[in-house]
Amino acid sequence: MDFTQTQEGAFLVLSATGRMDTLTAPQFEAKCLACLEAGSKRLVVDLANLEYISSAGLRSILSAAKKLKAAGGDIAFCALAGIVAEVFAVSGFNKLLPVFATREQAVARP
Repeated sequence: MDFTQTQEGAFLVLSATGRMDTLTAPQFEAKCLACLEAGSKRLVVDLANLEYISSAGLRSILSAAKKLKAAGGDIAFCALAGIVAEVFAVSGFNKLLPVFATREQAVARP
């Protein structure tokens, strides 16, 4: 899995590309925690280019979200498509965490 990051207003936007599975899920959590340690507490994760997510990926997302919240931050997700959107819906993550249709919507929130 690869990441790119950009600052958009108050939000650090992480774009994930590839697969979030048992092997790569720890990379996601480590990246989120590195962002938090660098002072970014408001993250938007753009999943438009994520091809697949496993239960290990979901656990990693939940762990990162809990750590961000404990530090006074927050995380939101955007641009879910295909199997990733389906997994978020079936698992209930789309109700547990903020999910937006587009990056623009995610960074426009207060």
